[in-house]
Amino acid sequence: MASHVVVIATDLRRTTIKVNPGTYLADVLQQACKKLNLSSDRYLIKHRQKQVDLSIPFRTSGLIPGAKLELVLKSNTPSAIQVALQVPLPEGREIPGGRLIQKFPSDLTIWKVLRQFESGQASNGRNINITARGVAQTTSSSGSGGGQLYYEIPVLNIMGRELASFDDFQRTLSQLGYNSGSVLIRLAYRKTDQTLFDAMADIGRFFNEEEAPAAPEESEKETNKPAEETQDTPMVESQPDPVKESSRDQQPTEQEETPGSSVDQPPSEDAMAIDNSQPSNPLEPVSVFLAPSGTVPAAALAAVEEHDYTPSIAHAQIHQARLQEYSRNKRLLSDKELDDKAAAEAAKMAAIKSVLVKVRFPDNTSSDWQVSPSETGRFLYDAVRHVMANDDQPFHLVLPGTTTVIKNDDGPSNGLIKDYKISGRILVNLVWDNGVPPAVRKQPFLKSNVAQQGQQVKVPEPLVVSDDKGKGPALPTLQQTDKDEGSGDRIGKKIPKWLKLGKK
Repeated sequence: MASHVVVIATDLRRTTIKVNPGTYLADVLQQACKKLNLSSDRYLIKHRQKQVDLSIPFRTSGLIPGAKLELVLKSNTPSAIQVALQVPLPEGREIPGGRLIQKFPSDLTIWKVLRQFESGQASNGRNINITARGVAQTTSSSGSGGGQLYYEIPVLNIMGRELASFDDFQRTLSQLGYNSGSVLIRLAYRKTDQTLFDAMADIGRFFNEEEAPAAPEESEKETNKPAEETQDTPMVESQPDPVKESSRDQQPTEQEETPGSSVDQPPSEDAMAIDNSQPSNPLEPVSVFLAPSGTVPAAALAAVEEHDYTPSIAHAQIHQARLQEYSRNKRLLSDKELDDKAAAEAAKMAAIKSVLVKVRFPDNTSSDWQVSPSETGRFLYDAVRHVMANDDQPFHLVLPGTTTVIKNDDGPSNGLIKDYKISGRILVNLVWDNGVPPAVRKQPFLKSNVAQQGQQVKVPEPLVVSDDKGKGPALPTLQQTDKDEGSGDRIGKKIPKWLKLGKK
């Protein structure tokens, strides 16, 4: 039985839309926006201040005939939709549960969703043919003679709605009513009367038009962009201080790669000294450190003043600022922001030239190696075996603070910097395997010739900063606040009672 609803725009214009029990509310939104000359991608529907689920038909929405629906503006940031694709047999046998699950932005078209699923990234490395399937058909009923490949189009069933044409596949998840939550898509295939060659031509016309205009503009920008600017594009923020310190060991390699630059100008004394200290064999450690001679860590023997534990005004202000920051509501990052963040992190890792990796051995000796971005986990294992006395014993290298074990593999997915996210100085612990006998564990780890190069670990002295009178730290403490309040070089704020320590 036909009925109608009234859709009211934000400027109080209204239009009447005819509906039947099977009319989807997403179609109601599109028809209303078309009559009101509005873009349906920018609006949602509310009924009595509650958002209406656009993915369901009118009969299950709970709306009555003649209901008044309001158009409200939608957020510009697309939301994430969890899409589950039910894959038919025989491909479904190789997939756990027969379903591929991935999150996509709500403004992604159905065709691009299918392309993502068959690309291998969303299907856990499995390449599935969904959009370019062909079925052979011979000219005779006996199965002999010449044949032709005919296109087998994907047929999608989404909550009872069937999508089986290229026009349907151009619709986005949002246009189908999915702006949040999850959706299940059941996949099937249907043979068409169109040859596979003609279907591929139609696919190129339907789904490449929106990408074609952008190509000339991008190429024009790349043509007009200076060469110097394109070279500076990959540069990101500078690395931490440890990387800058370790770059001194890297300079001789760069000078060897560009010998022409050193012809006109002789190397300086500092560069000559660095060349002498740089090992020719990449497996040779940059430096070797002996085990501590005492049982107490050297850092624990440093003298500590009583006022080092007294909080200062700066500490209290930082604590208050953090409490205020944590009390504010923060929105979750959108998919685009997450992608930009991941791209910035990838660019930052790509800009790293080298890192200094320290490997600590079971007898508390350690060695440093200079690692370039091309080195893998196999290099670190080979470097350790190059200096260890019992190089036939099994061991594994563990990243600090985690249970992540660096694999002894030379594959492209086992890069030390790219895959393990190593930047700056880092400490890696060597752990014996269970099969190593106790007698070997008690022996010195390093070879004798390598141990002779070892040096003691020097603990830097803490920098002591005193005030004008030479007493206590430079920052005013809570006990000094009453005396120093109002002075020009101190923070003249009164401390709340809850921050004061000790008795009054």
